[in-house]
Parts: sequence; structure tokens; C-alpha cells
Amino acid sequence: MSIKTLLTAALAISTSITFAQDQAVLANNQQAKAKEKKTKAFVALGNWRGVAKVKEGLEIPFNFEINEKGGQQKLYFRNAEESFEGGVVKQTADSIFVKLDQFDNELAFAIDGDRLTGALRKQDKSGKPLIINAERKNYRFEADRPASADYSGSYDVIFTAPSGKEEKTVGLFKQIGNKLTGTFLRVTGDSRYLEGIVEGNGFQLSSFIGSSPAYYKGTFGADGTLKGEVLSARGSQPFSGNKNKDAALPDPYQLTYLKKGYKTLDFSFPDVNGKKISLKDEKYKNKVVILTITGSWCPNCVDEATFMAPWYKKNKNRGVEIIGLHYERSTEPEYAKKVMGRFRERFGIEYDQVLAGTADKQAVSESLPALDSFLSFPTTIIIDKQGNVAQIHTGFNGPATGKFYDEFVKEFNTEIDLLLKK
Repeated sequence: MSIKTLLTAALAISTSITFAQDQAVLANNQQAKAKEKKTKAFVALGNWRGVAKVKEGLEIPFNFEINEKGGQQKLYFRNAEESFEGGVVKQTADSIFVKLDQFDNELAFAIDGDRLTGALRKQDKSGKPLIINAERKNYRFEADRPASADYSGSYDVIFTAPSGKEEKTVGLFKQIGNKLTGTFLRVTGDSRYLEGIVEGNGFQLSSFIGSSPAYYKGTFGADGTLKGEVLSARGSQPFSGNKNKDAALPDPYQLTYLKKGYKTLDFSFPDVNGKKISLKDEKYKNKVVILTITGSWCPNCVDEATFMAPWYKKNKNRGVEIIGLHYERSTEPEYAKKVMGRFRERFGIEYDQVLAGTADKQAVSESLPALDSFLSFPTTIIIDKQGNVAQIHTGFNGPATGKFYDEFVKEFNTEIDLLLKK
């Protein structure tokens, strides 16, 4: 074969290879553009109906919306009149991720057409994920028939534990047509905003803000009674009650108190930087001091911080201070710094926070031995100018409780005003 023939053949092979490479690059570019187009075509903004598959036979619906503000997309959980900020939405080519920093959780969704399929999981990937799917729907429960009556009002309600122990609560319900909203007020706090429906005389209520979904179902009686159960992954707990416009709980100021012989609390706990803080510090002398026994994991503590943070900004120049005594799921320094820092940033907290122990009632009793009968996160303790305990309030009546929340705010401000005048 001549050299000319060989050169011609080599050139043909080279041209063929180059053509094949060009075609491969073109195909890759087309795939990338198609993927990019698909990503751009999916818009997460809008209203969604999520369903949490808690266990076999138990699916709990909830609602959320994704909004864009300032060039950033955020997810908000909707329960009754509340829109609770979940976190920033991050979208990739085929997935959506939302870090729910308030509870150290994360929503991870795969984009499936115009649906989302995924799970709620811990940010460190520990534990068992909770399967959650979502569709573009704006209802929570569907009602096929009208409500038999208007069951709005307050009820004395008893929850019965598997052990047989009874817990007295107050059920607060507001009904408009088929729509039902409400909450259950306990001595330890309330179940926050519940939303659902009444169909005939049966009702369903649910709530979800990124921690554990809640689900209540039952029936109202024509004679003013109600009965039902609260369902979760751990099982069910029955409840029953009677309508009572004067339904109320035991006095929250008489449930937790100091042991005999004590007048104050003596502690020295570190902040996230390791600095020890005590009531004996110069900063707190001759001031009214509010102690909040709290935790970033606690939904009712969220409501308390929502009230306390702006209250402190408004009143800090009057001679008052607040110390947040945090009991967290872990006392490991980096973890505590992370969750307490997020809590501080979310609510704009300007008062001191200390790490007092783990999220356990026994840990509170051991770290604050002067306290007797500690019952609830949160608990609010008011110290007078002389350093003595003036008042202890067990639990927190959040805004979902309506008049009970208003009463707490009024009583709290009255007590502070009186102590500042002494």
C-alpha cells in the first residue's frame, strides 16, 4: 500500500473519531440542557399538601407553602392561622432539600413530575426517617357531608394513659362550616395550632411544624360530650370530655415551687463559649431576673421565646434581665453551640443563654435542687431585686390558646411592674 493511500486512510479514521467525539459532546450538551430545562421547568413555589406515613394504617396530612422573598425560597408550615417558618429551600436537578434547623431535622424530596416523594430525617442522618410525600393541593382533610352542628367552645377533657393515669386538659375549638381549628391546653403547655374538619359529628385534627406530626380524631355528642383518641407512632391515647364554658386548669403558679428552707436558686452554668453565668454576677444585682427553663427542641418553648425575645428588647432598660436555662438533647459543646445559636438567631434573642443540662425533667431537678415538683418545659421563674424567687409559672399558654395566652401576658406584665416598683 502506498504512503498516499495510508495517509488518506489515517485522515479518514481521524475524521471519523473527531466526528464521533463531536457527536458525544453534542449529546452531553443536549442532555445537560434538557436536565437544566427540566429543573427550570419545575417551580416549587405554591401550596402543597403533605402526607406523613407514620406507620402502617396511619397517614397524617398537613399543609405547607413555598414562597420566594429577596431571591430566596422558604418553606412555611400552615396550621390554622399560623404560618410557621420551616427553612430555606435548596433545589437541585432532581431534588429539594429543606433544613428545619429549629428541630435539627431535614426534609429531603425527590421531584417526581409535579409531586414530591421523600422523608423527614435528622440532619446527621441518625434514626429512622419518616416517609413524607406531597402534592400541589390546598386542602388538608376532605369532607363529603356537612357538619351536624356547630361544636365550637371549650371542653373539660381527660386524656387516659396506658397505665390508667388521667390527665386533665382543656379543649378549645372553633368551627366554621366544616372547618375546625383548636388546641388542647395542658398544665405542661398546649398542643399549639390544630387544624381539620368536622364531618357529621366526627372530627379530625392535625398539626406539623417540622418535629413530630400530631393527629387527633373523635366525635362530638349532641349532649355536649366528646370522645376520641390521639394517634402517633407509639400508639393511641383515648380522651373524653364535656362542654364547659368555664373549663380551666389548676393554677399554674401553684404547681412548681421551692423546697422548704429555700428562697432562691443557686447555679453556675456555662454559655456556649464556656463562660460561667450565675445569679450572683454583678449584671443581675438589684434587678428583676426572669429565668426560662427551656430547650430548642420544645415547641412550647418556641412560643415562649417568640414572646420573651421582643418583650426583653422593649423592657431591658427598665432594670430587668432574662437568662435562658437550656436543657438540650446533647450537652456536647459543638452540638449545644449549634442548636442554641440557631435558637438565638431565629428569635432575635439578646438575653443570656446557658447550657444547664440534658432535655430531661430529672436533669432539671438535679441541676436546680431547690426546685420541687418540676413538671414542664418551659417553666418561667421570676426573681425579685433581692434575689429571691417571687413567682414560678409551670408551662406556657401559647397564642393558640387565645384568652389563656392573653391572661398570661397580662399577669406576667403586672408581676414585673410590681416587682420593679419595690
